[in-house]
Amino acid sequence: MMETGKGPTVTIRVFGFLQRYMDEQGLPYTLERNVSGEGCTAHDLARRLSIPPEKIEAVFCNGGVINIYDTISPGDRIGFFPHGTPGPYRVFLGMARENRERSRRESELFQNKVFVESRL
Repeated sequence: MMETGKGPTVTIRVFGFLQRYMDEQGLPYTLERNVSGEGCTAHDLARRLSIPPEKIEAVFCNGGVINIYDTISPGDRIGFFPHGTPGPYRVFLGMARENRERSRRESELFQNKVFVESRL
C-alpha cells in the first residue's frame, strides 16, 4: 500500500461495489496517494489499493475516460468505476471505446508474454 505524506499525490475516488475493497481495508472512498513524478498506470494504482483491476470497467481521469493502462500523473483526479454501467452511457462516456482498447492491449501483452516464454 502506498503511504500518504509529502510529495506529489493523486486524488482517488472509488464507486459502486468497488467500495467494498476499501471497506475491507478501513479506507475512505475518497483518498490521496503519493505517486512518483513520472506517474504510474491506473492499473498499478488499483493494485496498490488492493482493487482487482479486472473488477474495474472504467477509469476516469480529470473528468474523462482513460484506459486502465494509461499513465496518471501527480495532481490528477482518478475515479474507479465497476462493471454494470447501462449500455448507452458506456458508449456516450467513452467507456466502450476504452474497453476495446484495453482488450487489445491485454491481448498484445499476453502474446508478448507467450512469445518470450516460448523462447526460454
